[in-house]
Amino acid sequence: GAGGKTLALAAAMRSSGRVYAFDVSVKRLDALKPRLARSGASNVHPQWIDGERDPRIGRLSGKIDRVLVDAPCSGLGTLRRNPDLKWRQQPSDLAELTAKQAAILDSAARLVKPGGRLVYVTCSILAEENEAIVAAFLARTPGFRVGDAPALLAAQGVALPDASGPYLALDPHRHGTDGFFAAVLERVAADATKGAA
Repeated sequence: GAGGKTLALAAAMRSSGRVYAFDVSVKRLDALKPRLARSGASNVHPQWIDGERDPRIGRLSGKIDRVLVDAPCSGLGTLRRNPDLKWRQQPSDLAELTAKQAAILDSAARLVKPGGRLVYVTCSILAEENEAIVAAFLARTPGFRVGDAPALLAAQGVALPDASGPYLALDPHRHGTDGFFAAVLERVAADATKGAA
Protein backbone atom coordinates (compact mmCIF):
# COMPACT_ATOMS: atom_id res chain seq x y z
CA GLY A 1 0.00 0.00 0.00
CA ALA A 2 1.30 3.41 0.99
CA GLY A 3 3.82 2.12 3.53
CA GLY A 4 1.73 2.20 6.70
CA LYS A 5 2.80 -1.27 7.84
CA THR A 6 6.45 -0.47 7.06
CA LEU A 7 6.30 2.71 9.13
CA ALA A 8 4.56 0.90 11.99
CA LEU A 9 7.28 -1.77 12.01
CA ALA A 10 10.02 0.87 11.94
CA ALA A 11 8.41 2.71 14.87
CA ALA A 12 8.02 -0.51 16.86
CA MET A 13 11.73 -1.19 16.33
CA ARG A 14 12.63 2.35 17.53
CA SER A 15 15.01 2.86 14.60
CA SER A 16 17.10 -0.19 15.52
CA GLY A 17 17.88 -3.01 13.11
CA ARG A 18 16.83 -2.81 9.47
CA VAL A 19 13.44 -2.85 7.80
CA TYR A 20 13.60 -3.78 4.12
CA ALA A 21 10.54 -2.58 2.22
CA PHE A 22 10.49 -4.58 -1.02
CA ASP A 23 7.91 -3.78 -3.67
CA VAL A 24 7.46 -4.34 -7.39
CA SER A 25 5.80 -0.93 -7.71
CA VAL A 26 8.07 2.10 -8.05
CA LYS A 27 4.97 4.26 -7.55
CA ARG A 28 4.29 2.75 -4.11
CA LEU A 29 7.92 3.12 -3.05
CA ASP A 30 7.92 6.75 -4.22
CA ALA A 31 4.77 7.37 -2.15
CA LEU A 32 6.55 5.91 0.88
CA LYS A 33 9.56 8.27 0.68
CA PRO A 34 7.88 11.49 1.92
CA ARG A 35 6.06 9.60 4.66
CA LEU A 36 9.35 8.00 5.66
CA ALA A 37 11.08 11.40 5.79
CA ARG A 38 8.28 12.83 7.99
CA SER A 39 8.46 9.84 10.34
CA GLY A 40 12.16 10.28 11.04
CA ALA A 41 12.70 6.52 10.85
CA SER A 42 16.29 5.81 9.92
CA ASN A 43 16.09 2.02 9.73
CA VAL A 44 13.88 1.60 6.62
CA HIS A 45 15.47 0.58 3.32
CA PRO A 46 12.93 0.78 0.46
CA GLN A 47 13.96 -1.38 -2.49
CA TRP A 48 12.34 -1.96 -5.84
CA ILE A 49 12.38 -5.58 -7.01
CA ASP A 50 11.29 -6.94 -10.35
CA GLY A 51 9.59 -9.99 -8.84
CA GLU A 52 9.91 -12.74 -6.30
CA ARG A 53 13.09 -14.06 -7.95
CA ASP A 54 14.98 -10.75 -7.81
CA PRO A 55 18.67 -11.25 -6.84
CA ARG A 56 18.34 -8.64 -4.06
CA ILE A 57 16.09 -11.08 -2.25
CA GLY A 58 18.53 -13.95 -2.78
CA ARG A 59 21.35 -12.06 -1.09
CA LEU A 60 19.34 -11.95 2.15
CA SER A 61 18.49 -15.65 2.09
CA GLY A 62 18.31 -17.13 5.60
CA LYS A 63 19.28 -13.83 7.28
CA ILE A 64 16.00 -12.18 8.29
CA ASP A 65 14.37 -12.48 11.74
CA ARG A 66 10.85 -11.47 10.68
CA VAL A 67 9.28 -11.30 7.23
CA LEU A 68 5.87 -9.78 6.53
CA VAL A 69 4.19 -10.76 3.28
CA ASP A 70 1.38 -8.31 2.59
CA ALA A 71 0.16 -10.38 -0.33
CA PRO A 72 -1.66 -9.00 -3.34
CA CYS A 73 -5.20 -10.31 -3.02
CA SER A 74 -8.78 -9.94 -4.18
CA GLY A 75 -9.43 -7.35 -1.47
CA LEU A 76 -12.81 -8.93 -0.78
CA GLY A 77 -12.39 -8.19 2.90
CA THR A 78 -12.96 -4.53 2.03
CA LEU A 79 -16.35 -5.03 0.38
CA ARG A 80 -18.20 -2.78 2.78
CA ARG A 81 -15.94 0.11 1.72
CA ASN A 82 -15.59 -1.02 -1.90
CA PRO A 83 -18.87 -2.75 -2.88
CA ASP A 84 -18.05 -2.57 -6.58
CA LEU A 85 -15.23 -5.12 -6.09
CA LYS A 86 -17.69 -7.98 -6.42
CA TRP A 87 -18.46 -6.91 -9.99
CA ARG A 88 -14.85 -6.37 -10.96
CA GLN A 89 -13.69 -9.86 -9.95
CA GLN A 90 -13.61 -12.83 -12.32
CA PRO A 91 -12.95 -16.50 -11.42
CA SER A 92 -9.77 -16.35 -13.51
CA ASP A 93 -8.55 -13.44 -11.35
CA LEU A 94 -8.61 -15.65 -8.26
CA ALA A 95 -6.59 -18.39 -9.97
CA GLU A 96 -3.99 -15.82 -11.04
CA LEU A 97 -3.86 -14.28 -7.55
CA THR A 98 -3.44 -17.59 -5.72
CA ALA A 99 -0.58 -18.59 -8.02
CA LYS A 100 1.10 -15.24 -7.33
CA GLN A 101 0.48 -15.52 -3.57
CA ALA A 102 2.06 -18.98 -3.48
CA ALA A 103 5.12 -17.80 -5.46
CA ILE A 104 5.61 -14.75 -3.21
CA LEU A 105 5.24 -16.83 -0.05
CA ASP A 106 7.78 -19.38 -1.32
CA SER A 107 10.26 -16.62 -2.15
CA ALA A 108 9.75 -14.85 1.19
CA ALA A 109 10.30 -18.11 3.09
CA ARG A 110 13.87 -18.24 1.76
CA LEU A 111 14.63 -15.02 3.65
CA VAL A 112 13.67 -16.33 7.10
CA LYS A 113 16.49 -17.53 9.30
CA PRO A 114 16.06 -20.59 11.57
CA GLY A 115 13.98 -19.55 14.56
CA GLY A 116 12.49 -16.64 12.59
CA ARG A 117 8.91 -15.90 11.62
CA LEU A 118 7.11 -15.35 8.35
CA VAL A 119 3.76 -13.58 8.61
CA TYR A 120 1.39 -13.95 5.65
CA VAL A 121 -1.46 -11.43 5.48
CA THR A 122 -4.31 -10.57 3.12
CA CYS A 123 -7.36 -8.33 3.21
CA SER A 124 -9.40 -11.22 1.84
CA ILE A 125 -12.04 -13.40 3.47
CA LEU A 126 -11.65 -16.25 0.96
CA ALA A 127 -10.20 -19.52 2.21
CA GLU A 128 -8.56 -19.99 -1.21
CA GLU A 129 -6.37 -16.95 -0.57
CA ASN A 130 -5.79 -17.66 3.10
CA GLU A 131 -5.94 -21.07 4.78
CA ALA A 132 -5.51 -22.96 1.49
CA ILE A 133 -2.38 -20.96 0.57
CA VAL A 134 -0.89 -21.64 4.02
CA ALA A 135 -1.78 -25.36 3.96
CA ALA A 136 -0.23 -25.82 0.51
CA PHE A 137 2.88 -23.90 1.59
CA LEU A 138 3.34 -26.10 4.66
CA ALA A 139 2.85 -29.25 2.58
CA ARG A 140 5.64 -28.31 0.16
CA THR A 141 7.99 -26.49 2.56
CA PRO A 142 9.67 -28.56 5.27
CA GLY A 143 11.00 -26.72 8.29
CA PHE A 144 8.01 -24.42 8.89
CA ARG A 145 5.10 -24.76 11.31
CA VAL A 146 2.07 -22.63 12.10
CA GLY A 147 2.39 -20.37 15.13
CA ASP A 148 -0.57 -19.35 17.25
CA ALA A 149 -1.28 -15.79 16.02
CA PRO A 150 -3.96 -14.96 18.65
CA ALA A 151 -1.67 -16.16 21.47
CA LEU A 152 1.26 -14.14 20.10
CA LEU A 153 -0.94 -11.05 19.94
CA ALA A 154 -2.28 -11.68 23.45
CA ALA A 155 1.32 -11.79 24.71
CA GLN A 156 1.68 -8.26 23.25
CA GLY A 157 -1.48 -7.09 25.03
CA VAL A 158 -3.81 -7.38 22.04
CA ALA A 159 -6.88 -9.42 22.99
CA LEU A 160 -9.14 -10.68 20.23
CA PRO A 161 -12.75 -11.61 20.85
CA ASP A 162 -13.87 -14.87 19.26
CA ALA A 163 -10.29 -15.94 18.46
CA SER A 164 -10.19 -19.61 17.59
CA GLY A 165 -7.53 -21.57 15.82
CA PRO A 166 -3.99 -20.54 15.05
CA TYR A 167 -4.83 -17.80 12.53
CA LEU A 168 -5.92 -14.20 12.93
CA ALA A 169 -9.18 -13.84 11.01
CA LEU A 170 -11.14 -10.62 11.31
CA ASP A 171 -14.65 -10.49 9.89
CA PRO A 172 -16.67 -7.31 9.29
CA HIS A 173 -19.85 -8.76 10.82
CA ARG A 174 -18.11 -9.94 14.01
CA HIS A 175 -15.30 -7.46 14.57
CA GLY A 176 -16.54 -4.27 12.91
CA THR A 177 -13.40 -4.14 10.75
CA ASP A 178 -12.46 -4.98 7.21
CA GLY A 179 -11.97 -8.67 6.55
CA PHE A 180 -8.37 -9.56 7.30
CA PHE A 181 -6.31 -12.74 7.59
CA ALA A 182 -2.88 -13.40 9.08
CA ALA A 183 -0.89 -16.59 9.56
CA VAL A 184 2.35 -16.78 11.54
CA LEU A 185 4.72 -19.35 10.07
CA GLU A 186 7.70 -20.20 12.23
CA ARG A 187 10.89 -21.58 10.75
CA VAL A 188 12.06 -24.38 12.99
CA ALA A 189 15.51 -23.74 14.42
CA ALA A 190 18.21 -26.07 13.08
CA ASP A 191 18.80 -27.70 16.50
CA ALA A 192 15.04 -28.34 16.91
CA THR A 193 14.96 -30.35 13.68
CA LYS A 194 17.80 -32.58 14.90
CA GLY A 195 15.85 -33.53 18.02
CA ALA A 196 12.76 -34.34 15.96
CA ALA A 197 14.54 -36.91 13.77
